[in-house]
Amino acid sequence: MPAATTLSRPITAGVVTALVGFTSSFAVVLTGLDAVGASPAQAASGLLVLSLTMGAACVILAWRYRMPITAAWSTPGAALLAAMSTVDGGWPAAVGAFLIVAVLILLTALIPALGTLISAIPPSIAQAMLAGVLLPLCLAPVTGMVENPWGVVPVVAIWLLFVRLAPRWAVPAAFAAASVVVIVGIALTGTAIDPTLLVPALEFTAPAFTLGSAVGIALPLFIVTMASQNVPGVAVMRSFGYEVPWRPAMLVTGVGSALGAPFGGHAINLAAISAALAAAPDAEPDARRRWIAGVSTGVSYVILGGLSAVFAALVLLAPAAVIPAVAGLALFAAFGSAVQQAIDDPGERMPAVITFLVAASGVALLGISAAFWALAAGLIARGVTHLGRR
Repeated sequence: MPAATTLSRPITAGVVTALVGFTSSFAVVLTGLDAVGASPAQAASGLLVLSLTMGAACVILAWRYRMPITAAWSTPGAALLAAMSTVDGGWPAAVGAFLIVAVLILLTALIPALGTLISAIPPSIAQAMLAGVLLPLCLAPVTGMVENPWGVVPVVAIWLLFVRLAPRWAVPAAFAAASVVVIVGIALTGTAIDPTLLVPALEFTAPAFTLGSAVGIALPLFIVTMASQNVPGVAVMRSFGYEVPWRPAMLVTGVGSALGAPFGGHAINLAAISAALAAAPDAEPDARRRWIAGVSTGVSYVILGGLSAVFAALVLLAPAAVIPAVAGLALFAAFGSAVQQAIDDPGERMPAVITFLVAASGVALLGISAAFWALAAGLIARGVTHLGRR
């Protein structure tokens, strides 16, 4: 078989991995950054730096360890941010929280006991917190069809059609439909587009550190990133016969998160769901050559980063309810998985339900987000209901 043919298959798999990963969830990332106080330019900067750092992480890990290891931004983490509001200290405090998350990821690599502590949090509680956070976001397609039927119904219809025909491309297809809606809206209204909006640029923000952002943003964001991305990411890779080097992976993603935080990147981590696209036999029959798909994924992310400002501009110019609907559709699978894991064990169901309801309430006390209080309530309820048990 010619060398070009043997190379094209894993390279193509890597390109597909990046395209699906980026277009499926970039709207969630922009929504999350906006919710915690980022301006449109700062949110676009965050999208750009996340693309660059996770692209570099893919290349470094795949090349060094000859495995199809792929990195991604924390989609559950972005959803967590989207369910919050601006904290005391505003956007600089959110950036400070991102930096704390990066430090915690690095500490997880350096101090094994910290990873053990995170693992001690019952999965049902962590997943119930995530499900509660995702619920309001997943309702956006429903409410959007009432608020703006002409804009949202076509997006939902295209998504549903692709769920039947090509599930992997359902959310990217929904985004493509949303893009058409945006372009038609611009053409009909004659909206002028500022050319500077289309130029990618990094915006530095000096981090500020507050108790509210540390407890209300950093801690839940770290737990969700570890429980919903890094740990499942290792499991997915193991299912295809690859043992991810944990400490180097956490060091690379931790450093990447630290470098990206001042520019608006909330966190990067090991890919979980999209990891299978590069690691499965479909990417390359020869398991020893699938690392090429990991490198291709990283290069593709960097290229997509160059288009981050265009994607951010589409979001900025979109009609009401269209982009929230796309973001909600992108989170349906994560919501379903989180609910299933939260209530799977009957003995853990009541604490999980309490966690879910507190998180879904969106109630923030003392400047601390509902995600933290949901975690606390769930752990307390679990402690009480399990009192006296072995």
